[in-house]
Amino acid sequence: MSVKIRLQRHGKKGKPLYWIVAADARAKRDGRYLQKLGTYNPNTNPATINLNINESVKWLQFGAQPTNTARNILSYKGVLLKNHLKNGVTKGALSEEQAEEKFQEWLNEKSSSIDSKKSSLEKEAELQKKKALDLEKEASAKRKAKAEEAPAAEEAPAAEEAPAAEEAPAAEEAPAAEEAPAAEEAPAAEEAPAAEEAPAAEEAPAAEEK
Repeated sequence: MSVKIRLQRHGKKGKPLYWIVAADARAKRDGRYLQKLGTYNPNTNPATINLNINESVKWLQFGAQPTNTARNILSYKGVLLKNHLKNGVTKGALSEEQAEEKFQEWLNEKSSSIDSKKSSLEKEAELQKKKALDLEKEASAKRKAKAEEAPAAEEAPAAEEAPAAEEAPAAEEAPAAEEAPAAEEAPAAEEAPAAEEAPAAEEAPAAEEK
C-alpha cells in the first residue's frame, strides 16, 4: 500500500486548521487516514506546528511520501534531518549517540532562530500599535480644536449684524423729507387770473350805434 504524509483541512471558514496525517494515497484528501501525526495552524505568525517527530520518521522509514507542503513542514521541524541521520546510523556512518547529538544541536539552533523571529515580530507589533495610538491622539486633538472653533465662528456674524439694524431707520426717514416739496404745488392757485376775461362785457357799447 502506498502511503502519503499530507495535510487534511479542518477548522472554520477563513481560518483553516490542518491535521498532518499519514494516509492511503488512494483515499480522498479529507477522508480516512492511518495516523494523525500533528497539526499545522497558519493563522499565527510564525505558524504553529505540533508534530510527533519520531512517528513521522517511522512513516518515512516505511516509505511514505510527503506532499510538497508536508515536506516543508517536516523539514522545518527536523523530521527530514533525523530521518537522514537514522539512515546514516543504519549504514554505520555514525553512532546513534552522534546522530542524537547532531539532532539536538540543530534543534537548539532552530529554537534560537524561532525565538529571535518571535521577538522581532513582537517589537514590530508594539511599534505599529504605538503609531496607531499616536495617530488616534492627533486626530482626536484636531476634532476637539475644530469643535471649539465652530461656536466662535457663529458668534462673530451676529455681532456684526447689530449696527446694520440700527442704520435701517435712518434710511427710512430720508424719503419723508423728500415729500415736503409737495407743498410747492400751491402755485396752481395762480390760475385764478383767468377771471380777468370779464372785460369781454365791454362789448356792450356796440348798442350805442343806434
